[in-house]
Amino acid sequence: MPELEIWGGLECTVARIRNTYVDQTLLNGHERRPDDLDRFASLGIKRIRYPVLWERVAPNGIERADWSWTDERLERLRELGVLPIAGLTHHGSGPRHTSMLEASFATGLAEFAARVAERYPWIDAYTPVNEPLTTARFSGLYGFWYPHTTDEASFLRMLVNETRATQRSMRAIRTVNPSAMLIQTEDITRIHGTPPLVDAVAFQNQRRWLSLDLLTGRVDEDHPFWSRFRDAGLADAITAFVEEPCIPDILGFNHYLTSERFIDHRVTRYPSVPRSRDGSDGHADVEAVSVLAEGPAGIEALLREAWERYRLPLAITEAHNGSTRDEQLRWLNDFWQAALNLKADGVDVRAVTVWSLLGSYDWNRLLTKRVGYYESGPFDVRSPQPRETALAAMTRQLAATGTADHPVLDSPGLWHRADRFRWAPVRICPYTPADRRRPATAEPRMLLIVGATGTLGRAFARACTRRGLAYRLVGRTDLDIADRASVDAALALHRPWAVINAAGFVRVDDAERMEDQCRRENAVGPAILAAACAALDVPLVGFSSDLVFGGNKEGTKETPYVETDPVAPLNVYGRTKAEAEQAMLTHRRGLVIRTSAFFGPWDEHNFIATTLRALADGTPVRAAADVTVSPTYVPDLVNTTLDLLIDDENGIWHLVNAGAVTWAEFARDAARRAKLDPSLVEGIAAAEMGWTAARPRFSALASTRGSIMPTLDNALAACLRSWGEESMTGVLPFTQTQRTAKPTARRAPTPTSARDSDRRDAAE
Repeated sequence: MPELEIWGGLECTVARIRNTYVDQTLLNGHERRPDDLDRFASLGIKRIRYPVLWERVAPNGIERADWSWTDERLERLRELGVLPIAGLTHHGSGPRHTSMLEASFATGLAEFAARVAERYPWIDAYTPVNEPLTTARFSGLYGFWYPHTTDEASFLRMLVNETRATQRSMRAIRTVNPSAMLIQTEDITRIHGTPPLVDAVAFQNQRRWLSLDLLTGRVDEDHPFWSRFRDAGLADAITAFVEEPCIPDILGFNHYLTSERFIDHRVTRYPSVPRSRDGSDGHADVEAVSVLAEGPAGIEALLREAWERYRLPLAITEAHNGSTRDEQLRWLNDFWQAALNLKADGVDVRAVTVWSLLGSYDWNRLLTKRVGYYESGPFDVRSPQPRETALAAMTRQLAATGTADHPVLDSPGLWHRADRFRWAPVRICPYTPADRRRPATAEPRMLLIVGATGTLGRAFARACTRRGLAYRLVGRTDLDIADRASVDAALALHRPWAVINAAGFVRVDDAERMEDQCRRENAVGPAILAAACAALDVPLVGFSSDLVFGGNKEGTKETPYVETDPVAPLNVYGRTKAEAEQAMLTHRRGLVIRTSAFFGPWDEHNFIATTLRALADGTPVRAAADVTVSPTYVPDLVNTTLDLLIDDENGIWHLVNAGAVTWAEFARDAARRAKLDPSLVEGIAAAEMGWTAARPRFSALASTRGSIMPTLDNALAACLRSWGEESMTGVLPFTQTQRTAKPTARRAPTPTSARDSDRRDAAE
C-alpha cells in the first residue's frame, strides 16, 4: 500500500452569483504572484490541487482561450516537482454562455478537457468537477449560486449534467493520456436527527452519496433515488451511467467542522435558525458539533463508511478549519492521525490535503456577500507578501517525518470538548466511535501569563480558556518580573512553552511623579524577563504603546505610525515602554505588540463602557476632540496575539483595529450604535482634559507587516453584540432616560489603553 502523502490545495472557486463572478484566485492575490508556487513547493507537498478552470481560461469560447497564465504556472510546478491535480471547474457553472441545467454543459466541459490534455499531456490527475453534489445543492436546491433554482428537479438535472461532464471529460483526457487518474472530490458528511425525523435523516443520508453513486453506476431501479430521477425525466440519463460507469481512481473527501448536521423537529429550541423543509415538513438544521451530546462522527468514522461502501482508494482532499491557529493545527493533526489509523487497519488512504494554502474569503456567507471575511491557511495573504503561519511549519513536519509537534496539540480541539455546545445538548446517537473522544495530554505544555489582576492578563486567560490552551495566570506574589531570582524560579516551576507579559505600570499621569516605580515595572522588569526567556529559548510576548510616538520634531504626524518609524516619546510612560522594546528585541523570539486605546466587553472601566453608561443615564460626556488614536478591541488583540505567538513571530507588530478617530468621534459612534444620543458627547480640547502627562495629538497606528486585525467598525459592533449576549451588569443593555433638564456634563475618564489597562492598580 502506498505511503501516506501530504498534498496541498489552493482555494480557487469561481462562483457565479447572478451576473457576477467571485474568483478566489483574484481575492487571495495568487493571480499576480507566480512566486507563490515556490512557497508551496517549500512545504514538501507531493501534489497540489490546482486551477485550470474553464471560466478563467476560455470565458469567451474555446477558440478564444488564453492559456498564458496557466502555461506559466503549470510549467513552474513541473520544474519544482509538484504534481498538479488539474481542476477544470471548482464550484463553477462554466462561462457565461453555459448553465448546469443544460446538456451542453457536459459537452462544453469535455471539449475544454480535451484541449487541456492536448496542451499538458504530462498531467496525470484531474478533477473535472469539484464537489458536484455540493455544487448542485447550492445552485439548484438552495439557490445560493447560479442559476439560483430551488427545486429538486433542477438539482437532479444539474447533478446528472455534472456527472456526465466528468464522464465525458475523462474520456476525452484519456484519449491523450490513457493513464490519467480521476480524483473525484465530494464533501463527506452524516446527518443526525431526532427520532420523529427518522425519514428525513435517512433521505439526506442517502442523498449524500448520490454523485459518487452515479459515477460508479449504482443508481439503478433498486436505488432509493431512482424514482426521483425518473419523475424528473432523467431515467435514460442515469441508465447510461449504469451501462458505462466512470469509476474514480481515488475518492477525494472534503470535511469541515460544519459538514455534519443535526436536524431537530423542535424548532423553538433554535430561535435564530431558519426553518428547513429538506426532507420533512419543517425542522431546524444546525451543525452537529454544537448540539449533539455524543459529538459528530468525525472524519475517521466517515472515511471508514466510504471505504466500506465503495472499496476504492481514498484521500482527504480538503483539510481546513477556519478558526484560531491552535484549532487549525489540531484539525489537521486529527485528520493526519485518522488517516494513519485507517491505513493501519488496511484502508487504502493515499493522502491528506492541506487546504487552503492561501486561505479563503467570505465562505462564512457561502460567497453570496462580499464582506472581506478571511480565513488564513499555511500562508496569510494579509501581509505585503504571503506570511507563513504555524500550519506551514506543521505541513513541512508531516511531509518530512510523518509526525508533527506543537504545544497546542497537547489539548483537544473544540470538537472534542464540552464547551462546544451552542444549544442544550441532545443525546440520540447509539454509538461512540473511537475518534470522538481525544483526551488532553496528562500534563499539557502551558503558557505563562504574567499580570493576574490587570485587564490584559485576565483577557488572555479568558481567551486561552475558550481556545483550550493550557495556561498559568500569575501575579506579582508569584512572579516579580523585576527580580531575576523570582523570574528564574517561576520559569523553572512552570516550564512554559511561551511567556506573555501582560503586567506593568499603567497610569500614564501618575508615572510623571512615580518615575522610579514606572521604570521598574515597565522597563527593568521586561528586560530581566527577556534575558531569562532568551537563556531558555522561550518565546516572550510583551506590550508597548502608541505613546512611544508623538515627539517628532517635524510636528504633528498626519498618517499612522508603522513599525519602522523612530520612537520619540513625550512622557515618562512612553519612555519606559520604548526602553522595554529595545530590551525585548535582544531576544530572538521576543514579540513586541504595540497597541492603543483598549475597549472591550470584559472590562466595565474602559472608555466606551463608562461613556455609554453615562449616556444611558442621560448624562453628557466630554471627550477630547483634538487627540486622534486607533482604538483596540481587546478580544481581537488577544486572539491575534495568540495566533502570532503560535506562528513563532518576533519583532515589533502593530495590532490595532484599522481606523483612526478622535476620542469624541469614537464616543459618538458608540452612542449611535447603542441607540443612545450622540449629541450628549461634547468634544473639548485636550488641554481641558486635566491630563498631567503630555499626549501626542496624533498617535494612530498601522502595520507594514500585515493588516490582520478587523476594522474598527467591525470591532465596535462586535463589542456591543458581546455586551448584549453576556448582559454585563451595569453596562448593557442601555436604556435611554428621558429628562426634562440635562445634568452637568461629565468629563470622560482617562482613556483606557495599553498604557492604562486597569486604573485601579498601579501595576499588573
